[in-house]
Amino acid sequence: MENKGLLFIPDISGFTRFINETEIDHSRLIIQELLELLINSNQLGLEVSEVEGDAILFYKFGDSPSLDELYLQVENMFCAFHRQLVSYEYRRFCQCKACISAVNLTLKVITHYGEFTGYNVKNFQKLLGKDVIVAHQLLKNDIQQHEYWLITKPVSPKDPPPLAEWMQWNTSVKQTENGEIQFRYTRLSPLKENILPQPVPALHLEKKKKMFSLSREYKTTIIPLFHASGDFSYRSRWQQGVKEVEELSHFLPRVGMRYRAVLENGSSVQYASSYSFSAEHIEFSETVEEDQSIFYYTLQKTGEQTTRLTVDYYLPKNIVKELLFRLNKKKKMEAELAQSLINLDAVVKEIRLPQTTA
Repeated sequence: MENKGLLFIPDISGFTRFINETEIDHSRLIIQELLELLINSNQLGLEVSEVEGDAILFYKFGDSPSLDELYLQVENMFCAFHRQLVSYEYRRFCQCKACISAVNLTLKVITHYGEFTGYNVKNFQKLLGKDVIVAHQLLKNDIQQHEYWLITKPVSPKDPPPLAEWMQWNTSVKQTENGEIQFRYTRLSPLKENILPQPVPALHLEKKKKMFSLSREYKTTIIPLFHASGDFSYRSRWQQGVKEVEELSHFLPRVGMRYRAVLENGSSVQYASSYSFSAEHIEFSETVEEDQSIFYYTLQKTGEQTTRLTVDYYLPKNIVKELLFRLNKKKKMEAELAQSLINLDAVVKEIRLPQTTA
């Protein structure tokens, strides 16, 4: 039995070029985050039929939402998409081409109303019908812009009004073997003008007291050492006392990212709290949520194939806590960290990275 409903497809432009030219694992994680974000930005009660690589096929049986409602949905997804990219650009640790290029990804949205039916394949609702084909054909068109919202006549039979001060509608036609598909489109890029990076929280080291510092030189360039020491997924392989690391946010390192280190006698939640990068000098820090202590990492190029890693440990300034730490914990922590830095050497030797900026 045929049904009528809305087909709504947000499509991440540049995806194919992105994964062909860049580091595959990180590009996969970036796209995964963005697709999840688009799904979570659904405010119209749309259903997900399937994720199609770089796009999501949403649908909703019944009457189409109004053009105003559709625009608010498009605006919400588009702005959430670009806020994520801007945030990642300002907070990311990684310097591989995938992570550097992420901010250039773009989004277009196709909306079409027509006839289609659904059928179940296990837990998935698959769609079938000529208008599903139409919606997918519209993904390939002659629009020169990379970021736009496209609507077909069934969505808006009359000329659509501008829904924002900057909005202008254009008319075009898609030629197919079954005839012409008329549509209208408007660019979305003006929405990016009001998307600003969220400020990175200040570290305030002046309010901390350095309790000890340890260094070790490694026979490697700075980028492999940075990935070995800064990527949480390697942490249990070299840090003494850490049995495993549980992801609490996303596993592409960035400022604000949280993880739980499962220890031999409990657990510790930490988050990445600062980061700065240059080709010869990298600094980053991790803050322990429970006591706001900080592990501050400094990587310095010392030769063509050598890099020095220094780890400083800070506590919030408090005379009593500083004294108790020196009496009860300092010697043990220094010994564990010294052994950890030795363990790190084996991990560094296994790091194989794709193209980087260094």
